[in-house]
Amino acid sequence: MRKFGLIGKNISYSFSQNYFTNKFSSEAITDASYENFDIPNIEDVPTVFGNTEIVGLNVTIPYKETIIPYLDKLHKKAHKIGAVNTIKRNKKGELVGYNTDCYGFKKSLKPHLKPIHKHALILGTGGASKAIAFTLDELGISYKFVSRVPENSEYLTYNDLKESTISEHLIIINCTPLGTFPNITDAPNLPYEFLTKDHILYDLIYNPEETQFLKHGTLKNTTTINGLQMLKFQAEKAWRIWNTY
Repeated sequence: MRKFGLIGKNISYSFSQNYFTNKFSSEAITDASYENFDIPNIEDVPTVFGNTEIVGLNVTIPYKETIIPYLDKLHKKAHKIGAVNTIKRNKKGELVGYNTDCYGFKKSLKPHLKPIHKHALILGTGGASKAIAFTLDELGISYKFVSRVPENSEYLTYNDLKESTISEHLIIINCTPLGTFPNITDAPNLPYEFLTKDHILYDLIYNPEETQFLKHGTLKNTTTINGLQMLKFQAEKAWRIWNTY
């Protein structure tokens, strides 16, 4: 029996366990199981890694960056991004970190892109936002990070977001947890009145299906995308990595 699982904190709500359990059942994959490893601190991760029956893991908030020192190797994309959301135990027993968020984001965003979509705002600066930035670079789309507390002079704060900023950046991606269940009335503090039908609002959150952030976009006839397709694409990419020898 091959064991797979998800490492994170407060992850009882998680997409991954349900997704893979249903996948194993529907595709008659009888030699695999998937479970959550909910750990309070990253220092507890060696207890998970110590189980050698585990051959593949997903990683979620808040450990996508802090898990890196506990791994033996990084795939080149994960190294460039600086964040890991997939781990594979290779034939040598080494733990190798990958990033499949970038794949999932690109595959879910590309069908909606038009030539006018040249500039983006990335809300939040955590591990997920790094994969988003990497993908936008690959797509030739420039971006600016927006943070409550700017980490450097290139970052914008929410107070910096004026009409001109919103008009120039026709893609806005929410990488913060604002609006996720159960706090579904929360939303990033944006001047939503300046949105147009040319904007794309992308929320990495998938629960609820339409966040308050996306509702603001719907009212302005923007293109709205939630995080579910990205999650499905990145999960399938992880499955392929785990099954490639």
